[in-house]
Amino acid sequence: NIIIFILGIVGNGLVIWIIGVKTKRTVNSLWYLSLAVSDFLCCTTGPFNGVYMATGHWHFGHFMCKLISVAFPLNMYSSIFLLLVISVDRCMCVVFPVWTQNHRTLRKSSAIIALVWTVSALLALSSLVFSTTQTAKDDTKCINNSTAFSRKIVVFIGFIFGLAVPLMVIVICYSVIMLKLRANRMMRSSKPFKVMTAVIITFVICWLPFQIFRLLEVYHALYSHTLLKIGIQVTMTIAYANSFMNPILYSFMGQDIRNKCLMSVLSRMESALQEERRSTKAMSMSKSSS
Repeated sequence: NIIIFILGIVGNGLVIWIIGVKTKRTVNSLWYLSLAVSDFLCCTTGPFNGVYMATGHWHFGHFMCKLISVAFPLNMYSSIFLLLVISVDRCMCVVFPVWTQNHRTLRKSSAIIALVWTVSALLALSSLVFSTTQTAKDDTKCINNSTAFSRKIVVFIGFIFGLAVPLMVIVICYSVIMLKLRANRMMRSSKPFKVMTAVIITFVICWLPFQIFRLLEVYHALYSHTLLKIGIQVTMTIAYANSFMNPILYSFMGQDIRNKCLMSVLSRMESALQEERRSTKAMSMSKSSS
């Protein structure tokens, strides 16, 4: 958790700085800025979770228990919804280039981002409501005190809206994009497409095990309590690790291997983000011309 915290704060902090200071504000940059902010906020919880897992005792009080508990699902929902928005946006640029050129504005993108964060906060609200501290024999725990029925509802909502439905829409969008790129022989412009595909695949790999163990936890009577406890901790850490991986993907997939060895970390990340903006515009213009 501490290692993820350090890598995530540095990596996402650099992405936020590059987009906010070094690059021109565009629709694409707003998407990735929001994604980096979501990961950055999640990474700040690392030391608290690490200490809690290591000691088994919650040292940080009732308020921090609620705050740390809500940060994790907020990151899950905001990340998958932003990936969904980016996928739909990219699909619209390829399929309806003229329409997107006329309607794809910073103001509308900002409104969509605000909506994403609002919906994510509402879905994560249950963690804020039900999280509390419990002390017994000088041993304090940060727990979820919801009923079994409420827990089931939260878990199923998390699986449906935090993974299954957005992922299905993303797969459809990228299938359409791939068909359009091949039909117009534009696969040579697909490097940002590969970057985004890697980001989505990484998200699924990191979050799917956690979602599965959450579903198993709902039916805890059928499984070993020790196995579920260890599984939740391990898969939660894997899901948490997703927060530092996106900046690495931006860096090492934004340029070819020969250039990567020569460029600094800052230059690699900046080039990848700028390339994302240029490629989306090029795909849209090429499709419009054809």
